Amino acid sequence: QLHLVESGGGLVQPGGSLTLSCAASGDTFSNYAMAWFRQAPGKEREFVSAISYFGDTYYTDNVEGRFTISRDNAQNTGYLQMDDLKPEDTAVYSCAADVTLTRDSWLYDYWGQGTQVTVSS
Repeated sequence: QLHLVESGGGLVQPGGSLTLSCAASGDTFSNYAMAWFRQAPGKEREFVSAISYFGDTYYTDNVEGRFTISRDNAQNTGYLQMDDLKPEDTAVYSCAADVTLTRDSWLYDYWGQGTQVTVSS
């Protein structure tokens, strides 16, 4: 069973950057696809980005070009580099993992606890 722990959230001004980390333990991280989802207050959880075992990457349209997903299988860690942050990026960000890469959150078996990202001046 895979255990995921996010870190790196915080308060940042518009236009700023943050890097989120997702540390995995309990199983072989490289066996899993990894994704980031976010949920803003009063809104449904939405897909942000995903990366396959091989490093193929996918993004939702409104973060394409600003966010970069990556993974270091040797360190059992995934990352989400977020640049040019906007107030509408404010949300709780959660990493998820599953053997199948998908944009559908309900298909992911393993989740972290989430980390708050707040973009405000």
